[in-house]
Amino acid sequence: MAIATFGAGCFWGVEAAFRRIEGVTDAAVGYAGGHTDHPTYREICSHGTGHAEVVQVEYDPARVSYDELLDTFWSLHDPTQFNRQGPDVGDQYRSVVFFHTPEQEAAAQTKKKELEASSTFNRPIVTVIEPVPTFWRAEDYHQRYLEKNRSAGCKLSGK
Repeated sequence: MAIATFGAGCFWGVEAAFRRIEGVTDAAVGYAGGHTDHPTYREICSHGTGHAEVVQVEYDPARVSYDELLDTFWSLHDPTQFNRQGPDVGDQYRSVVFFHTPEQEAAAQTKKKELEASSTFNRPIVTVIEPVPTFWRAEDYHQRYLEKNRSAGCKLSGK
């Protein structure tokens, strides 16, 4: 098994999308990239911790490649929006790839460069690619939130 970590806006919809991919064995929502330990949702929403809402994906590389996960990541949100996704505004909604290995970093950088050279987006991509920091699992009520709350929703901007 391997791990990948992505921030693409509201983590509820991102988690649900990754869970639908064959070869993904688990996904958990949480917080990463900030400067406090054990942050809570309330704290990250106050914009004082610096954390992003992220999804940590466990996957079987024999069944799904990291490149396929990257393609999903790029398709789930608008990577040209700085610290926001659609109606969700704040640093916790930033676009970020947290890499776990040098191979993941290289793949993410390559894909970002390919997208920048294409006409896929009409504005510069602001996605940050950084080494994975500590992942803090979000509160239980956030895990599989959309499965438990069918009427709730996250607005994913998409392309």
